[in-house]
Amino acid sequence: WGTPVPHEDYKGKVFYVWFDAPIGYISITANYMKEWELWWKNPDNVTLHQFMAKDNVPFHSVIFPASLMATGDNWTMVNTMDGIDWLQYEGTKFSKSRGTGVFGDQAIETGIPCDIFRCYLLLNRPETSDTNFTWDGLAQTNNNILLNNLGNFVLRALTFCKNSFGSEIRKMALNADDEHFIALVNGHLASYFKNFDERMMSRAFESIFAISKIGNQYLQYNAPWVLTKGSEADKLRAGSVISVATNVAALLSVIISPFMPTMSKVLQEQMNMPADKLLFTECFVPLLKPGHIIGTPFPLFSKMEDASVAAFKTKFSGQDSSSANAPVTDVESLQREIEKQGNKVRELKASKANPDEIKAEVAKLLDLKKKLPAELQQKPSNGKTKPSAKSQAKPQPKVQNPSKAKKEKSTDCDSALIPLL
Repeated sequence: WGTPVPHEDYKGKVFYVWFDAPIGYISITANYMKEWELWWKNPDNVTLHQFMAKDNVPFHSVIFPASLMATGDNWTMVNTMDGIDWLQYEGTKFSKSRGTGVFGDQAIETGIPCDIFRCYLLLNRPETSDTNFTWDGLAQTNNNILLNNLGNFVLRALTFCKNSFGSEIRKMALNADDEHFIALVNGHLASYFKNFDERMMSRAFESIFAISKIGNQYLQYNAPWVLTKGSEADKLRAGSVISVATNVAALLSVIISPFMPTMSKVLQEQMNMPADKLLFTECFVPLLKPGHIIGTPFPLFSKMEDASVAAFKTKFSGQDSSSANAPVTDVESLQREIEKQGNKVRELKASKANPDEIKAEVAKLLDLKKKLPAELQQKPSNGKTKPSAKSQAKPQPKVQNPSKAKKEKSTDCDSALIPLL
């Protein structure tokens, strides 16, 4: 199958697909708009970025440009090309024929909001090496990063604004702690734009969660729930803190829009953000001025339970032909399979492979061991892995007084603090 070659001497012949397919980029644009040449024949004013898997790089870096150059026309040529590595599924390859992995239409059927998938896939985007989709990883991203970090911060700020200040943004009188907090926000915002420009999408995305993390610390340190019970000055201070935090939530609603457009829109609706305030700014700017009335806040995310994760693992496991899932009745054969799988786990650990991939292979090893007769399960085998030591998870950072930390320089952004009043 292919596009027929329009020449008498080549009847029955078709073009090589990778000669013909990239031309579709141009024809699709031409079908979409009459002014297609403003994009495809305008190299002085158009920058062309292309994104693809690494195996498609030769066709877009050699065949397609050579075909355009051969016409002699002034085509827009590719300026930057982003060839990413592979995304695997639970330590193996995605396969529609075997039913291994979750695909687009199936993702919809899970009932998981599409922005949750977007978040997990972008954070695990294989920019420098192959990465691994796992249901455990998806649940951890949802529960720890989205629910407990980003979602927790914006819900705390907006709910407090509604319950304690009648949903109204108050006057923001900044002290040294606030200025330092904003300087930290500006530092992460600079990283966001830098990584975006360099097409390091996962790192840009991480900057968003760094901002919401320090936002939670900012609220915890200032404790506006205590200030509202104090003096009149304390109450004014509480209004200032919550209004700064709500404006950081407004900033987050804008910068998450390329990654999580649905959640971005929902969050903006909760804050009643006018369309003219949906601005990408290089520095923190209070988009919601004193007197602005926010809407009704509600949780953006919900917890993904272990039972759901287990059900999805089973549903999308497919017809796995790997040794770890193959029926083995001979004990000696099973022990050989355990040894083989144990070696694989050790090799992955030695090569410092992706932690999710290691976890998936360790799970296969444990499943194999469960198939041994009860009297053999406690006996060591060559494939036995060492029990893990103490959890290596990093402890949560203690909330520190922002004024006691080293203050970052933010000369270009200092002026953004002035119009807060």
